Amino acid sequence: SVRFLNFRGFQFAQAMIFAVEEINNSTDLLPGISLGYKMYDTCGSVARSVRAALISHFATCACLSDKTKYPSFLRTIPSDYYQSRALAQLVKHFGWTWVGAIRTNDDYGNNGMATFTETAQQLGICLEYSVPFFRTDSPDKIRKIIDIIKASTSKVIVAFLSYLDMDVLKHEMSKHNMTGYQWVGSEGWIFDSQTAETDRHHILDGAIGLSIPKAHVSGMREFILNVKPLNSSGHEIFTEFWETLFSCKFKQSESSTGNERECTGHEDLTGVQNGFTDMSLMPIFNNVYKGVYAVAHALHSILGCNKTCQYKVQLDPLTVSSTLNVCKPTFRDEVYFNQNGEPPAKYEIINWQPKENGFVDFVTVGLYDASLPADKHLKLQNNSLVWAQNSKQVKCAEGEISNTTDSVTCVRCQPEFWSNERRDACVKKEAEFLSYEEIMGVLLTATSLFGTCMTVGVAVIFFRHRKSPIVRANNSELSFLLLFSLTLCFLCSLTFIGRPSDWSCMLRHTAFGITFVLCISCVLGKTMVVLMAFRATLPGSNVMKWFGPVQQRLSVLAFTLIQVVICILWLSISPPFPFKNFKQFKDKIILECALGSALGFWAVLGYIGLLAILCFILAFLARKLPDNFNEAKFITFSMLIFCAVWITFIPAYVSSPGKFSVAVEIFAILASSFGLLICTFIPKCYIVLLKPEQNTKKNMMGRATPKLL
Repeated sequence: SVRFLNFRGFQFAQAMIFAVEEINNSTDLLPGISLGYKMYDTCGSVARSVRAALISHFATCACLSDKTKYPSFLRTIPSDYYQSRALAQLVKHFGWTWVGAIRTNDDYGNNGMATFTETAQQLGICLEYSVPFFRTDSPDKIRKIIDIIKASTSKVIVAFLSYLDMDVLKHEMSKHNMTGYQWVGSEGWIFDSQTAETDRHHILDGAIGLSIPKAHVSGMREFILNVKPLNSSGHEIFTEFWETLFSCKFKQSESSTGNERECTGHEDLTGVQNGFTDMSLMPIFNNVYKGVYAVAHALHSILGCNKTCQYKVQLDPLTVSSTLNVCKPTFRDEVYFNQNGEPPAKYEIINWQPKENGFVDFVTVGLYDASLPADKHLKLQNNSLVWAQNSKQVKCAEGEISNTTDSVTCVRCQPEFWSNERRDACVKKEAEFLSYEEIMGVLLTATSLFGTCMTVGVAVIFFRHRKSPIVRANNSELSFLLLFSLTLCFLCSLTFIGRPSDWSCMLRHTAFGITFVLCISCVLGKTMVVLMAFRATLPGSNVMKWFGPVQQRLSVLAFTLIQVVICILWLSISPPFPFKNFKQFKDKIILECALGSALGFWAVLGYIGLLAILCFILAFLARKLPDNFNEAKFITFSMLIFCAVWITFIPAYVSSPGKFSVAVEIFAILASSFGLLICTFIPKCYIVLLKPEQNTKKNMMGRATPKLL
């Protein structure tokens, strides 16, 4: 369609035609031979572009250096491999160690940013974020990138983008008035005059980046602006170009509807201001020009031209490309291709400097030459630089300061410090932990003490009615031991509150692990008593002889000792210790207990889970047995709550930040403790206090379950 004609691509084609016609008019180069050309629309597709042997003027992706995939591909523009490394060295030169990164989501952006990231890490530069996007992405995805930039602390953004993607990003940022960022740009957009002209909100003021070195080709500007459809008969694209440029139609045009203004072919091109008449891309035109001349010199060599040429030599793309690799034609600028078919990497460092009239000057402030020794690659003139918001200096990023006048670098604060608002001093970060003074700590402490008092209250009730049938029938010894362990469970949650220390870190996990195993062991013992008691009622059964009070005590002791051994091994090999977490929040230190050995922690938790599952299975099997006061049924409920709480705990614990992970663990301890207390003991307290008529020996005998001491 006419309205989608790419003026820039057509401009590049004109540069090629200029070089071809200049060579055809030359008597020294390819005498007696005329070069031809045929133009194809690649539709911006790399795959289409590399089907044939070619010399590219604008393809910079490092992926094209792979000769196994692109054996006949050459280029007159340096590979992004060098540009990426140059950008990293540029960022390092200014002392920017905390930056953000945005890239085009294609081979150009992804490969370029991968090399930049690798080099940046080697130079001690940290990336706060690195996000890809493409201009056709949904508005929601682009808005997410805006949100990432807004939420970041870095004020320097490295943008490895094409000019089309930068236009989309710039437009979205202008909606949010996001100025004041220092942009570091790739050649894909940094010297694009249209991008600068449309930056009416001054989003990119002070940008710095790499550009192809300036060039001038005598006569090319005049040639490009002298294009006429009447001078180019047989080329429909010239007609299409003219109709698009002047919004008119020729009489013979197939797409003419009769309503458009008629083209004469003599319209004045010099008065038009658009992408075609913009000559800021002359360095790229020069690359096209050099590419055509490189091919001509290669043909000149292959055909053995002197005053005449050998016309019968068989030509193929690989022969031409292999000759180009070894040929160094001398004309105006030397063209040289290395083993990868690439020229030496040279860039100008340009700075966007706003003028009073609102336009932007692309000022050359330095050079980068990869052919020089490593310590001389980069050369800058810092005095002429203008930064973001037309400032003569860049504000340091959060976490960095500069307290020296006219310093070109920022100094990063030590891990325990953060920059103040003025970025001229480091102040100590606030330490954060779950304390007794804050609301969350007070609520958890109150809940823990309430659970402790409630457990003690139940123990008092059971002690006062210790000779009643309901207490005696439900194994009073294990019941009191269970109440004691529940009291410890409620109290052990308090060790998680307060500033972490060596002792509190070791105590909190081991106390939690041992007391909970003691709890579950008691419940497991009570469940086994229910099962054994039922089997004891069967004729000829003497099973209770093998699981009497002594065996019950030993089983609880054995189960608990296993956990004690696990905890001792954990504390001996790699114990928990207090740890300062600097990564969770930028301006706070999270004081927490590191696990020491994650295996030890999960072994403690896993053993508790194993006993809980075993207890749940046995209680579930015994739930319908003719048991005293539905003991097995209540144990089933308590274990169901216990397992549900701790299964939910794992993802919540892993995903919670800072002190909230501690609060989640305390909540799990308290919730499971209350579940055991309420399901196991409250129904019995209800009968003892409010239904004493059910607390009789006759009622017990009616349930056909023998009394157990």
